[in-house]
Amino acid sequence: MKVLIFGASGFIGFPAAQALVRSGHIVYGQTRSQEKAKQMATEEIIPIVGDPESDAWHSLIPTLDVVIEALGGTAPKPVLAPALREAVASAAKSLRPTHAPKLTYIYTSGTWVHGNSRTEIVTDTTPITNPLELVAWRPAQEQAVIAHDILNGIVVRPTMLYGRGGSLFESVFKQAKEGKVTWSGTPGGKLALIHTDDLADLYVRMAEGASIAGGKIFDASNDISEDLDGFLRKLSQLAGLNGEYEYTKPTTTFEVAKSATMLVRPYIGRALLGWHPKKIGFTDGLEIYYAAYLATL
Repeated sequence: MKVLIFGASGFIGFPAAQALVRSGHIVYGQTRSQEKAKQMATEEIIPIVGDPESDAWHSLIPTLDVVIEALGGTAPKPVLAPALREAVASAAKSLRPTHAPKLTYIYTSGTWVHGNSRTEIVTDTTPITNPLELVAWRPAQEQAVIAHDILNGIVVRPTMLYGRGGSLFESVFKQAKEGKVTWSGTPGGKLALIHTDDLADLYVRMAEGASIAGGKIFDASNDISEDLDGFLRKLSQLAGLNGEYEYTKPTTTFEVAKSATMLVRPYIGRALLGWHPKKIGFTDGLEIYYAAYLATL
């Protein structure tokens, strides 16, 4: 296959690109950075330098099999996500041969659309009724992707990612290194998590199985939620802080989202694509993951 990844230098996109390359596919990676382009080239990812909104990638559309949107949390997604989706659709309609199959478009959403389900288990097919404020716009985008008349749309919803440089846990790792561990929220929470490598494996399976994955939404999560207090206590111990930590009151929509508890039990990826997370759990392997973060400094 030929695959284009928007956000290929990011925490989600780069491991996905690496995994697709290892699986034998030709991978193009969009990035705004010449430095990141060199890094991708060493991984046999063909860099496309430019903004997602530019036409730098249009020439690839006639022969692509899959487009993956993995831009992450820094982009103005409420505006960019629909615009990028329709830019890809427009390019596909005008540039691809009339006999070509639908171009597969994998959109990266997130399980925060499920809201704060502290006591109820949610799955890939649980109706979305009360998404967190930060991502309240995403359910409409998800539906527009999977029901698209030009694109073969697929949606993936990762839970909070761990591994490598830390992702959403980078800030608390940084605090621990500097002598303090805090978390926005209240005691007794649970963390729904997925390692970046396991998520990358799901992207490969969705891309390769696009003919059966099209029109579906995949939650991406470990099968077991992790105890937030247990994680914070162990991190404090690893940092030499005697297991001490504290909670702070969330002051932004992002901090509110991070403090939410979700009990996510995905099943569609397993049933349709044979996907199973394999990495060591976050708290069990925290020595490894914290050391990996320190090595990036």
